[in-house]
Amino acid sequence: MRKICDLDMELYRCVSPDIRTGEVIITEERIEHIVRHHPGDYERFFAYIPEALLRPDFILEDTRPDTAIVLKRIKEEGEYFRLALRLVTPTDNPAYKNSVITFLKIREKEWKRLVRNKTVLYKRG
Repeated sequence: MRKICDLDMELYRCVSPDIRTGEVIITEERIEHIVRHHPGDYERFFAYIPEALLRPDFILEDTRPDTAIVLKRIKEEGEYFRLALRLVTPTDNPAYKNSVITFLKIREKEWKRLVRNKTVLYKRG
């Protein structure tokens, strides 16, 4: 388990009003998933996860409860990035932390489709 950052809990209350902690982690199992299913994305984009979480361009509603789809355009790389974040609420095991479920590079077309078809909970100024 690796700590990534501490969230601005107020920003993410648009997803769930009762977030229990600001701490965000990623587990070794999730890292292995990303490495297997999204070749090259972990190595290339892992360093951008704190920026994506702390300064998202969009936070979208996900079909899973207490889960957000975070979108971030990485200007230095000219790439679009999607991250799934599971937030911990009082109904979860007290030992759990907010956790990154997956992240991957997406095409601009997919970015636009997500913004168009999902419920936008937050859009950066």
